[in-house]
Amino acid sequence: GWKKGTKITFPDKGNEQPNQLPADLVFVIEEKPHSVYQRDGNDLIMTYKVNLAEAVGGTTVNITTLDGRDLSIPVKDIITPTYEHVVPKEGMPIPKEPANRGDLKIKFDIKFPTKLTSEQKKALKRAFNS
Repeated sequence: GWKKGTKITFPDKGNEQPNQLPADLVFVIEEKPHSVYQRDGNDLIMTYKVNLAEAVGGTTVNITTLDGRDLSIPVKDIITPTYEHVVPKEGMPIPKEPANRGDLKIKFDIKFPTKLTSEQKKALKRAFNS
């Protein structure tokens, strides 16, 4: 769970030269971009694609975590363009607090249909006007 820029120092393990004390060996953490997750402090953020029916009727988010676990996360709320589903303690480990983790925040990309038949439009109007 170390953040970008964290320095790890190994005293006296660096370069050695005659008549001099060995230097310290210092590693500086860099973060490699991930194709699914972005880091925000100790939280992880991801975007999950859903269609309009899933956004309105509910869906299950199936993901593989950074540590290789498969999660099935039911989302029963109506998903709006600004909706964010938070899964507690599925983010990054918190340094110096091994029992704690940040959260996983799931944002949604809703795919709207480009065309609807007149029957589909009528069915939607019936469903939403009741």
